[in-house]
Amino acid sequence: MHTGVANPPQGAERLRIRVRGAVQGVGFRPFVYGLAQRYGVSGFVLNDHNGVLAEIEGGGSELFLSALRRERPTLARIDAIAVARVPALGQTGFAIRESLGAGPGANAGVPDAATCPSCLKDVFDPASRFYHYPFVTCTDCGPRFTITRRAPYDRANTAMSDFALCAACAAAYGDPCSRRFHAEATACPACGPRLSHTVSEIGAALNAGRIVALKGIGGFHLLCDAANDAAVSLLRTRKRRPARPFAIMAGDGAGLLAFAKPSPAEHKLLQRSARPIVLVRKGTGLAAAVAPGLGRVGVMLPASPLHHLLFDALSPARHVRAAPRALVMTSANVAGEPLVIDNDVAIRDLARLADMIVTHDRPILHRADDSVVAILDGAPAFIRRARGFVPEPIDLGEDGPAVVAVGAHLKATICVTSGREAFVSQHLGDLDTAGTIRSYEQTLHAMLAHLGVTPELAACDLHPDYRTTIMAEGLGLPVLRVQHHAAHLAAVAAEHHLRGTLIGVALDGHGYGPGGAAWGGELMHREGGGQWRRVGHLLPIPLPGGDRAARQPWRMGIAAMIAVGSGPEAASRFARHRLAAPLAAMLAATPDIPRTTSLGRVFDAAAALLGVCEEQSYEGQAAMELEALVGVPHALPGGYSVERDVLDFRPLLGALLQPGLGARAGAALFHGTLIAGLAAWIGQYADQTGQTDIVLGGGCFSNRVMTDGLTQALRRRGLTPFLPRIVPPNDGGISLGQAALARAQLMAGSGP
Repeated sequence: MHTGVANPPQGAERLRIRVRGAVQGVGFRPFVYGLAQRYGVSGFVLNDHNGVLAEIEGGGSELFLSALRRERPTLARIDAIAVARVPALGQTGFAIRESLGAGPGANAGVPDAATCPSCLKDVFDPASRFYHYPFVTCTDCGPRFTITRRAPYDRANTAMSDFALCAACAAAYGDPCSRRFHAEATACPACGPRLSHTVSEIGAALNAGRIVALKGIGGFHLLCDAANDAAVSLLRTRKRRPARPFAIMAGDGAGLLAFAKPSPAEHKLLQRSARPIVLVRKGTGLAAAVAPGLGRVGVMLPASPLHHLLFDALSPARHVRAAPRALVMTSANVAGEPLVIDNDVAIRDLARLADMIVTHDRPILHRADDSVVAILDGAPAFIRRARGFVPEPIDLGEDGPAVVAVGAHLKATICVTSGREAFVSQHLGDLDTAGTIRSYEQTLHAMLAHLGVTPELAACDLHPDYRTTIMAEGLGLPVLRVQHHAAHLAAVAAEHHLRGTLIGVALDGHGYGPGGAAWGGELMHREGGGQWRRVGHLLPIPLPGGDRAARQPWRMGIAAMIAVGSGPEAASRFARHRLAAPLAAMLAATPDIPRTTSLGRVFDAAAALLGVCEEQSYEGQAAMELEALVGVPHALPGGYSVERDVLDFRPLLGALLQPGLGARAGAALFHGTLIAGLAAWIGQYADQTGQTDIVLGGGCFSNRVMTDGLTQALRRRGLTPFLPRIVPPNDGGISLGQAALARAQLMAGSGP
């Protein structure tokens, strides 16, 4: 660690190396120190506002640089390495110096990471001082973002500030050769956080069929035995969650195979240090109530030492061959409120949901739901981006002004830009309750403070009544109002660094169009780096009841029957609904009822016509249950038409009414015709314009069957589709698109 100065040889050089990326708080300085020892170079390394700065000299400098380009710490991400050659100083020894400060990227922090193999070995080694300790961590793993109070990422600025290191932990913390060197969450049973219950007590409760509220990394979870029908059904009753699927956790990848059938790509995703929930094909052995009506289930592997210990406790003696176990692992919150993170709130609010509430005394400073990912078109895509990925920045490819974008009303996120990077918040939920709004506002102000950014412009949705719109107007900044579907497409273009003329297709449940029109099936065009403009859409169909139609697909079923000329039979087909007859009569007599171009509502209509889902208890239920029925999709000849860039699926909807058509056959016919119609619609406009790059966004692109089929069909036409990969296709990605359009306006010199 100590350095000195000697006379350097004439003409000797010193390498000044700057490393940019996720290189602070991940053990990068001790990694560089180790390389210096390996190759016998002298100099120093420190954190600064750009990332990591190192200066080295000596005969092994080129070998050092080569290794730096090849290797990295487990949690590090290297975006760029810049090297300048300066005269040698004759320095001897190598030092890890104090930080000089941090820029926005470093201030944002590092995502939380699952337990590394070395720490897991410590947990189960009887000779280790960390034996059976549920909070073991090192520079390669453990909580980061969720325990960080402020920058820089030092122990005093984290949730560990009240836990004084014991002598053994202090020695490891100060030893650059230890993997716990400056691992801010370092602790052991002698000096660290403690659980309110023993692991064996938790395991016994779960084995007895009880429901447990367990404090995790980013918040509390509700747990029960995923194979116990009575326990899962009781959890649904208590949580008032009649059908929305639960995620499950298995102890390891081998145990998971008893309950799910992941592909090799999905299995690889499960093993990532972020430990996301991955949507995979459902297997056997799960209680029917875990994911009712669906063919896929969200699965995850242990993310913390506590999870590993819990599965160990659920197993009988090691010499007995035990059946694999799985646990329901769902967010602990009440009636639309945000995820619970506070011990006192958990004890007060979760008592009616759980039979046991397990807390610990390490505070959670930032709530973070589990991330949800799926394989779409052969590659990972987010459904929800949160724990394990936030606050990782998104590279926008070029420098630009600082802006803040407040996102949408549902699946809300916030985006702040600085330089060439965008920082998108964790999933913050739907802004329907005071608690969620309060959590959103806290996150907004915390992001701006942590990043040290002063935005020039705020961007929000066109909808005047969204809570996010009201918040943007209260920031004291110029405000840019961005059309919802333009934001969907701008997010995809931003992440793929697409600068030129583009065709875009935005497909979702609802977005506010000019004049308040209900959009959701939009063909759009961008000239150069300009604004998105609508050039086509799905044929508008009636939207009876407005927002109620999204919750009650039978309404869209009646609307579809009116649209295809089968209105007289609509009342009898949906007679079990008290309002069906008067609604059908009203639609027949009122041709100027508000209409929608939403593909999401077309999904609802199809699900209702096929008897799959007539009432939704969660967003997207009808579409998800319809997708689950598809075997091999096939198109109905003449099932759609395209005229003047308007796509009409009335022939398809009419065909779903044919007698004897079962739900499975109808689902395959619907998806196949949908794919064919969308491909023809897009292809026709692409032929007219000569454009080949197609960006695809909106919540409907969470549908694997449609997405995979459409992207393949577009490629067969010689087109290049681009899907969202690093933010969700749904409204969780809206804030990135808003921010990208706000930056573009400022860079073009035009105001909001």
